[in-house]
Amino acid sequence: MRRLTRLALVFVLLAAAVAAYRSRRAGERVPKPDIGVFANGMAYARLGSGPKTALLIPGGPGNEAPSGMTVRMFTSQVRPLLEEGYSIWHVTRKRGMPTGYTMADIADDYAGLIEDEFGGRVDLIAGTSFGGMVGFYIAADHPRRFGHIAIVVAGYAVTERGKALDLEFARHLSEGRTGEAMATMLEGLAPRWVGAGFARLIGLLAGRFAFRHPHPDFESDVLVEAEAEVACDARDVLPRISVPVLLVCGDEDVYFSGAVYRETARLIPDCRLRMYEGKGHVRVASDKRIGQDVLDFVHRDEPLHRSRPDVRAAETEVASA
Repeated sequence: MRRLTRLALVFVLLAAAVAAYRSRRAGERVPKPDIGVFANGMAYARLGSGPKTALLIPGGPGNEAPSGMTVRMFTSQVRPLLEEGYSIWHVTRKRGMPTGYTMADIADDYAGLIEDEFGGRVDLIAGTSFGGMVGFYIAADHPRRFGHIAIVVAGYAVTERGKALDLEFARHLSEGRTGEAMATMLEGLAPRWVGAGFARLIGLLAGRFAFRHPHPDFESDVLVEAEAEVACDARDVLPRISVPVLLVCGDEDVYFSGAVYRETARLIPDCRLRMYEGKGHVRVASDKRIGQDVLDFVHRDEPLHRSRPDVRAAETEVASA
């Protein structure tokens, strides 16, 4: 057991060293992010200062303040947007959410933020996982607040396995048990060849270095978000979306099944479904092709399908790993 622990520790340290090296290399080409909190309690990290604005809604549950490292982890995905002239705003959910807060309520918060802080409209919204579920409600209820919207690894509802994982994850975080929280997450997401025991051990070690910047409301907010996720079923919302949507996903996702992704795309009147073969939740969310896929979607000459009551179609693209 001691040998296994040492091997795990070496693995974590090597992974941290590689991440730090990549972050330094990325820092040579990507501006240092500005970190802050908006007046409504939504924390942000901003990269770049281009004339176009991209609002990134991160996954969850959890609305801890973003750090420079958090943003730089996704440098390969956002670099195409930076080079295209976007300023990129990574914005968390607001602090102090009451019990019973819903995905629709959270979407209203983002829409209000756009109105108050971004002149009423941003050029692009990209929501990932939990943030993507919020994105469905923004697209349906606030279509005038953005130019284009992309949803990454999110469908109309989370699988039962995914709900159980996130509830346990959130409960551990609410109790300050970051190691247990990370262990729970890695056990659920690790590839089979890694082994649940080894993944758990890595999580316990890595969890000591994660979630280092909680705020006073974090312990309650993370549970509010988890409960909103569990209660969410957006099937009635999707047909009301009147704008084109890009949906990027994988066919081996613990949180959203392939059937859920396809049904999500079918229910959105104008949807491009891009599915990465052989990839799960995390591998799709961190895939460096996403930035270019989003730009290709934005650069389309015209929507794939005009939004009409009699049209319920989706274009599907399958990308190999």
